[in-house]
Amino acid sequence: MEQPDSGNLFAGIPARLDAEAFGLLYRSPGVRIERILSRGQSTPPGAWYDQPGDEWVALLAGHAELEFADGRRRALLPGDWLLLPAHCRHRVAATSTEPAAVWLAVHIEPGPPA
Repeated sequence: MEQPDSGNLFAGIPARLDAEAFGLLYRSPGVRIERILSRGQSTPPGAWYDQPGDEWVALLAGHAELEFADGRRRALLPGDWLLLPAHCRHRVAATSTEPAAVWLAVHIEPGPPA
């Protein structure tokens, strides 16, 4: 019998990050789950994420703020989650440094229509 993979989302958080750290937790056809760590990082000015699939994201620790192409902003605290539909242009406007912002992201990759 195969043993399940497991881990702790709060383990191994470095005291300093020069860039956001993306850790793949799981991948199968159509879905990718990752832990993202931020310590004060933000998306460069003028740069936007515009992903081909939906993304469900939850902030587990720290605080963050997302900005959307239409000018809206959304502050996130631990426990907050949101669904970013495919092609929802967004950027990370700010993240906490202490504690680190710990994100859980589920990417639903586009596939052929059902």
